[in-house]
Amino acid sequence: MTTETKWAWLFPGQGAQAVGMGKDVAEAHTAARSVFDEADQALAESLSTLCFEGPMEVLTQTANTQPAIVATSMAFLAALRARFPELPRPVCAAGHSLGEYSALCAAGVLSVADAVRVCRARGQAMQAAVPVGVGAMAAVMGLQGDEVASVCMEASGDETVSCANFNAPTQTVIAGHAAAVQRASTVAKTAGARVIPLKVSAPFHCALMSPAREGLAVALDDVSYGRAAFEVLANIDATPRSDETTLRAALLEQVDQPVQWVKTIEHMRDRGVTHALEIGPGRVLAGLVKRIAPEIKVININKVDAFDKVVEFLEL
Repeated sequence: MTTETKWAWLFPGQGAQAVGMGKDVAEAHTAARSVFDEADQALAESLSTLCFEGPMEVLTQTANTQPAIVATSMAFLAALRARFPELPRPVCAAGHSLGEYSALCAAGVLSVADAVRVCRARGQAMQAAVPVGVGAMAAVMGLQGDEVASVCMEASGDETVSCANFNAPTQTVIAGHAAAVQRASTVAKTAGARVIPLKVSAPFHCALMSPAREGLAVALDDVSYGRAAFEVLANIDATPRSDETTLRAALLEQVDQPVQWVKTIEHMRDRGVTHALEIGPGRVLAGLVKRIAPEIKVININKVDAFDKVVEFLEL
């Protein structure tokens, strides 16, 4: 690699799941299979079988999706490291929402076993926080983030609706009470936005998720934290945490605070990042990076044949 090249690792969040994810890499690389074995043992069930074979309606249950995506992301990373022993350390890493746990695992802060156990508890707590049907989420496209925030304030009334994910300069996800989200959607459309309701089981990253902090806090208390091998940018403000207390606090705040993905990618750009690996299922993050900082080149590591492209991409 040239001396000017600086790169980052990106990890996907909920929504990237698909039946069959990770199966090819587990069959092709012992290191990846070992990650799934560790996750299975940690949860005392075959999470790997759920990833490889489904069914989709079970995989998409929040308490299953969260550990499944983390395990799959870590399996791809383990195989990547085994395939390329000289793989350079990234300048920094980040994960979108749930993906922050994958990033912390990649940096050595969390073990795979602890990460999947915490994410199982996180998923259970988040689903229990709001009864199905009470909340909703929608993607608002065509307005700036601050404009969407104003729309939410106008539409909230006595209910909750707020920005949940600042995904791109003109793509913001809102969350809250179903009726308030509908009102905000109407206001946003009047302002010229395109609004897409999201099929989700709960309104993530808004004040309605506050009760989930308690269950997550218990899980985070039962974790051993290691020293990070590189910076992991927190979702809540796009800055890294270096000690257990502040790291744990950021993970708790993340539950009911918006994901600052635009600021996260802007931080990477300002740090001089030129290349990024999106490691794990899906390819959503590469598209968001292109909209936020198109000068950063991104490659997806979400299937075995993608490994062949890494040599040229990273000049290994």
